[in-house]
Amino acid sequence: MSLCISPLFHSTTLVSNSKFYHKIKQKSIKIKALREWKEYDEAVKKKDLAKALNFLKSNETPLPIHQPLSSSLPPSISYSEESNGFRFLQPVRDLEVLDACLNADDMKLVGNTYKFLHDRGFLPSFGKCRNIVLEGPRDVTPTVLKSSTGLDASKLSPKKWGLSRSTSAVLVAFLGGTSYLLSQGIDIRPNLAAILGLAFMDSIFLGGSCLAQISSFWPPYRRRILVHEAGHLVTAYLMGCPIRGVILDPIVAMQMGIQGQAGIQFWDEKLESELAEGKLSSASFDRYCMVLFAGIAAEALIYGEAEGGENDENLFRSICLLLQPPLSIAEMSNRARWSVLQSYNLLKWHKHVHRAAFKVLESGESLSDVIRSIEEAMHSK
Repeated sequence: MSLCISPLFHSTTLVSNSKFYHKIKQKSIKIKALREWKEYDEAVKKKDLAKALNFLKSNETPLPIHQPLSSSLPPSISYSEESNGFRFLQPVRDLEVLDACLNADDMKLVGNTYKFLHDRGFLPSFGKCRNIVLEGPRDVTPTVLKSSTGLDASKLSPKKWGLSRSTSAVLVAFLGGTSYLLSQGIDIRPNLAAILGLAFMDSIFLGGSCLAQISSFWPPYRRRILVHEAGHLVTAYLMGCPIRGVILDPIVAMQMGIQGQAGIQFWDEKLESELAEGKLSSASFDRYCMVLFAGIAAEALIYGEAEGGENDENLFRSICLLLQPPLSIAEMSNRARWSVLQSYNLLKWHKHVHRAAFKVLESGESLSDVIRSIEEAMHSK
């Protein structure tokens, strides 16, 4: 009696075993990937940009990638999915390397990071508006500025100390409160002298950072700062200037040598190389001035007038004086009006992008989250 093995049964067994071993192999690959990416997580956590970027460049075991729900979105916008008991991390994780830029001393390394992510397709909108400035009239008079924005030129320039609407209201409230306390027999003048003395010392030796730290807890004031900085950030990103970090704490800004109460640190490689060679092209200077005046433009766009930006203006003047030949007062004023008009129009066209960046900054998220929100907003319309 002979034993006959069914070919169909044998084939089914082979297929089952193949599927089983395939699942085991896939699971081991995924576990290996997760282990290897812990190295990347640690580098980002320690703000070691060089190590994090080298890992992304050399990594041959990418995290398991699932297609985004909408193919119209860039690969940086994707969703976590559950599979075989593991939650797999998406390509969006690559953007977290941007959070390590803040501690980088080498700005070329920061620039290489943005270039790497852009080449990979994670930052499709980076530098998208680099060539937005068209050839045309450069004379922007106050009349032209008003006809283009609907705002007087005075609304598009920073207020000097004590001249803004908010500081006037605070001053009136302070004087009223002092008068009330004196009428109640409470003399605060000795303490007032000490407070004014401390404020003076703060302004001289600490650049007003202590007073700015206290003021930043006032919600309307903090929102205005965020609107201002979001303007710088969005404009720098769309103009293709790598952003090192966002500093919103006045004390941290002072420690990092940033003038003002907050700041966006950006870099323009072409501008730096041209300045080192003793020459400056019109395109590079245009781009730099647009980013510089974008904070003022953002405030004017949202509030109808700007209050902050005095340090931006001071930096602009210092650059103008380095030019050969240096710009005259009239030329500087015209260049400032031209720059703020260009920034105002750029932010007006991308108002939804500015709003998205503002909301993420307001929630206290990281730079990578802000950049991701910009990309999402850019592809939402």
